[in-house]
Amino acid sequence: MAISLVPYVHFVDNATEAIDFYKSIFGGEAKISKFGEFGTPENDPSHNLVMHCDFKFAGTQLFISDSLPMGGVKQDGENVTLSLSGAKEDEETLTKFFDGLAEGGKVGDPLSTKPWGATFGMLTDKFGMHWMVNIDQA
Repeated sequence: MAISLVPYVHFVDNATEAIDFYKSIFGGEAKISKFGEFGTPENDPSHNLVMHCDFKFAGTQLFISDSLPMGGVKQDGENVTLSLSGAKEDEETLTKFFDGLAEGGKVGDPLSTKPWGATFGMLTDKFGMHWMVNIDQA
């Protein structure tokens, strides 16, 4: 049996913009389904919002949606941190990811060598999502 854990992040009415931003940084492929594809009328505010997105990049997977239509509860990502980790040979790519995510966001801890020997940094992107990047130097 193969079990995987896929983070599911929710945005408040701007998932499409977030998906475009993440694709510009990570590349990858996003399969997007909008609420309108499943019968939400055109005059409904959620018609063009993201019901579900399966975003795959760099061997990882992330699910994304707009949260408001999902039971009427707004979720802002404050209780989740996404962590990107890799080995020394991934340093260039992970540094590019960190720099891209930082654009328009706020770096809380710049990428630097930490006492445990890894290059590590933390930031909050312009959509309020929290990220950690860890590059193992061993």
